[in-house]
Amino acid sequence: MTRRRIIVIGAGLGGLASAALLSRAGHDVTVLERNGWVGGKSRRIQVAGQRIDTGPSLVTFPAAIEKFLQRFDELGTRDSRKAREIAPLDLQRLPEVGRYFFRGQSANLPVEKGHAWKPAWDRFEAEHGPLGNHITTMLTNDPWDAAIVPAAAQLFRHYGRRLTTKKYLDGLSWMPEDLREVISIHTLNAGVAPSATLALFATMPAVMATDGVWVPTGGVNELAQMLARLAMESGASVHLDERVTSVSRRRVVTESATYEPDIIVSGLDKGVLDGLRGKKVKKSRSASCSGIAVFAVLDTELPSSVVTHSVIMPDEPDDLYASLKSRTLPAQTMAFLNYYRAGHIYPNDRPTVAILLTAPPNGKSYDLTSEFVQREMTRISGVLGLPRPLADMITDHAILHPQYFAGFGGLGGALYGESNPWWRSGPFHSPTYSSRLSPWLWRVGASVHPGGGIPAVLGGALISTNRLLRSLGNGQHRPE
Repeated sequence: MTRRRIIVIGAGLGGLASAALLSRAGHDVTVLERNGWVGGKSRRIQVAGQRIDTGPSLVTFPAAIEKFLQRFDELGTRDSRKAREIAPLDLQRLPEVGRYFFRGQSANLPVEKGHAWKPAWDRFEAEHGPLGNHITTMLTNDPWDAAIVPAAAQLFRHYGRRLTTKKYLDGLSWMPEDLREVISIHTLNAGVAPSATLALFATMPAVMATDGVWVPTGGVNELAQMLARLAMESGASVHLDERVTSVSRRRVVTESATYEPDIIVSGLDKGVLDGLRGKKVKKSRSASCSGIAVFAVLDTELPSSVVTHSVIMPDEPDDLYASLKSRTLPAQTMAFLNYYRAGHIYPNDRPTVAILLTAPPNGKSYDLTSEFVQREMTRISGVLGLPRPLADMITDHAILHPQYFAGFGGLGGALYGESNPWWRSGPFHSPTYSSRLSPWLWRVGASVHPGGGIPAVLGGALISTNRLLRSLGNGQHRPE
């Protein structure tokens, strides 16, 4: 294989994963990142001396990480150190997916014994929980790979003609309506309503309950640190605080240098990349949701009944979906509370929380005094039955909002960029990994797999990079 000069734009999870594989295969790889950290939205910050990670809060489908590490090892020479030796990653399984609060009811997933939802949940998990292996196959194998066929057939056997999350769940007449809403709202992890996502998203909560949700010891950003170490150990150069200003064939210009690569791999949002290429950026009429995230240190531990991951749902989810579509603030939102006691997962000596409020992509900034934030903080405190208002327990905090997320390129701070029709998710995503019109340009990251979380970003980087490697050697790749 001829050694090629490759520029990877963006040190998010997708860019770092691709850089690690390409450099491991023997190519000359340089990663350019405009920010001063690796991980993109998966960022590590310090608040009052305590470590808190932004971005994804959980690791699901850990087999996708194993598939990536296996491929990294395969690309090395006989004497190369293995991925686990270079950058060990210790995943801790949480005792539950989370605790969900909805219309005066609450339940863990998996639903606990004695709860009214228990029989329906057990049936649902029994039917969908074992599908995790098939989903992992689809996440980590090329859509043109024959291995996809039996996995896809097994999945769609469950859905029949009800191909959206809403249509599928509405057809389960035996499921309590409130439990149906709890399962449906997981589609906001893709940034859009249940009517706009594949039925596959209905399966996710059951798979997470069966296979577990995980957090690396030290925090989720440890995954980004691992990928960066793998890339650099393999010879890649990672340049932080280097902003790219233009991109063209065989030419990448930054504020401080000019590069002439053979291949460019982009981990950027589609709109940002189009702008750097001098293309007209079309205004999208549809965008995924944004968020307001409060990362805070508390003056005391929360009650023992508060689990690591709580989800406080709106009383009327349909109203929330409508508000997000119209880009207006909802009366109530879906709120996450990620809570870590001192010494749990993170090397902190004080308790911390991340309060994540689903918000419209309106590009605005918010703080703790904003009426919407105050209202939701009060609602969360009441729903959780806290002895004091959550806002009164905060000793120090940092806040990220749609205006901040807009800096990553998503319209108005949309977390997953432009939203596509439901049928254009999965292997039919847009944009594609590569195209015949620009064979020198390849894509990875959330722009290619919006809303898929860590496993889809890693799986997408694996698929895209494997195609690229085949195109650089004697094998064949098939651009979409």
